[in-house]
Amino acid sequence: MGKELTQRSPTTLGDVLYAKSKAPVAEQDWAMLVQSIAAGDQYALHALYERAHRPVFTLIMRITANRETAAELTIDVFHDGWRRASRYNAANGTVLGWIMNQARSRAIDRLRFESRKKRSGDAESLAEVAADPCDVLELREQGEALRAALAALTPDEREAIETTFFAGLTHAEAAARLNQPLGTIKTRIRSGLHKLRQALTADAGKP
Repeated sequence: MGKELTQRSPTTLGDVLYAKSKAPVAEQDWAMLVQSIAAGDQYALHALYERAHRPVFTLIMRITANRETAAELTIDVFHDGWRRASRYNAANGTVLGWIMNQARSRAIDRLRFESRKKRSGDAESLAEVAADPCDVLELREQGEALRAALAALTPDEREAIETTFFAGLTHAEAAARLNQPLGTIKTRIRSGLHKLRQALTADAGKP
C-alpha cells in the first residue's frame, strides 16, 4: 500500500515527458504508427493521439498559459500530423520529438499572433465584427471588387469565409461541415477578412 501512495500523478512537464512507463513503447512502434497515418489509417492517428496528447497539451499550456488555447492547438497539432505524416524522417529525431516541435511552433506562432494584435491596437475581434449581418451584406454588395479580393485569399481562407458567410453558417457549423477544428476556422476567417478589407479599401481608393 505504501508503494501505491508514492505513485502520484505527474505534476510537471518533465514528469509527463520523462516519467518511466511500466510498458515503454519502442520507437519502432511510434514510427509504424506514423507510417500507417501517412497511408491514411485513422485508427493509427487515434492511437498516436492517445499516446501523445497529454505532453502536447502540457507543453502548449506552459507556453500560452491558456487552457482553451492549449486544447484548440493540441487538436491542430494532430491534424497537422495527419497531413504531414509522410514527411516524417526518423533520421531527424523521434516521433514524440517531432510532434512536440510542432506543438512548440504552434504555441509560439499563437503568441506572436496575439502580440501583433495587441501592438496594432485592434482590441475588437475581426471574426466577431464580420459576424454582423450588416458587415456581410456590405461585402456582398461590393460585387466585382469582392470577387477580385477573394482571389487574393488562400484556398483554405476562401473556403472558410464562403462556407461561414455566403452559406449563412455559424463558425461552429462551418467547422463541422469542413471537418476542421473550430479554432482553425476562426483563424482562417480572421486572416481572410483582414486581406479582404485591405483589398477592398485599396480598391475604394482608386479613381
